Amino acid sequence: MDFTFTEEQQAAAEAARAVFAGVAPDGVPSPSLVPGAVADDFDRALWAKLADADLLSLLLDPSYGGSGLDPIALCLVLRESAKVLARGPLLESTAAAVAVQAHGSEELKADLLARVGRGEVVLTVAAQGRTGHDPAELAVTARRDVDGVWVLDGMQTAVPWAHNADFVVVPATVAPESVTPGVSADGGEQDAATVADGRAVLALVPRVHAGVTLADQVSTAGERLAELRLESARIAARDVIDAEGAWERLRELLATGTCALALGLGEGVLGMTSEYAGKREQFGFPIASFQAVAVQAADRFIDLRAMEATLWQAAWRITSGAGGALPAAGDVAVAKIWASEGVRRVVQTAQHLHGGFGADVDYPLHRYHAWAKHLELSLGPAAAHEEALGDLLAAHPLG
Repeated sequence: MDFTFTEEQQAAAEAARAVFAGVAPDGVPSPSLVPGAVADDFDRALWAKLADADLLSLLLDPSYGGSGLDPIALCLVLRESAKVLARGPLLESTAAAVAVQAHGSEELKADLLARVGRGEVVLTVAAQGRTGHDPAELAVTARRDVDGVWVLDGMQTAVPWAHNADFVVVPATVAPESVTPGVSADGGEQDAATVADGRAVLALVPRVHAGVTLADQVSTAGERLAELRLESARIAARDVIDAEGAWERLRELLATGTCALALGLGEGVLGMTSEYAGKREQFGFPIASFQAVAVQAADRFIDLRAMEATLWQAAWRITSGAGGALPAAGDVAVAKIWASEGVRRVVQTAQHLHGGFGADVDYPLHRYHAWAKHLELSLGPAAAHEEALGDLLAAHPLG
């Protein structure tokens, strides 16, 4: 498999490195020192720089002012952002815009996409469901009113940047519809019954809207999340995406992007650990020269290379649409397994090799540890992804 990046993808990564070069991981208070969120908003100054560098419109078509690149380019940018713990909804806003571009109405695309690319409108996605363990689309129900408006009821938890985004993309399951007695489609009689639907739609819910309530939550990294409650929230038909597979593709892009964040964070932490171990002396020698230290660092390097290989495999599958022995969801599951466990092992080893210095709130390592835990929780437990992979293997026997 050739994972050589194109010139355009490499240019996006270089632009990202230039923008993120000025970002300090400790630009907000330590989550260990504040009882609530570390800040009320994301880094708006950085957001403006990302817009000026055309990194917010990376995946949009040129007709909307974008670069027309692919998820691989986005993952390269996200990888760089995580090395410095950049604070902003780059993944969520970009992924939501891609869903609108691929499946939204022409009116919605014309009204929204160019402004998203310029940073004037911010999008986020509710992808954690009611508990973080159940499918997100099952946490909210949607039904069509007699005038064609969609009515949403339910709750989503741990919605990132919801207090600051202009719209939250909410997956919802279309509620069953009641039918009256009469003649069925095949000409026979039918009794009054309930017709099961169950398909998933994506609704663009404004942050300030009748029937929408946001309650404060805080991530392990100290970032402000929200519990989103919907009580008969009425959403116009043009703001609801009712296309088959739209939610699945959005979910895969979010998961793959989160794996890219985990990889970038892990690489940043291992680099920090290598620098520290090369300077910290014990018994007159740098601890990096000790075999026990070198072996642990080498193990974490192997973790990162496995995270990288599985990430690019998943990103390539969802970018190219290429077929395989398993659906693209299988490659995404493998990437999530490695990212979820790998990023945890990397930060735990880094803490161990730093000793007590890793817990010092004046040193940034503890911030990376908190962000890693947030990413691990966002991805979900590796065992769940292994079970999903097993189901795919059962449904698509190899050989």
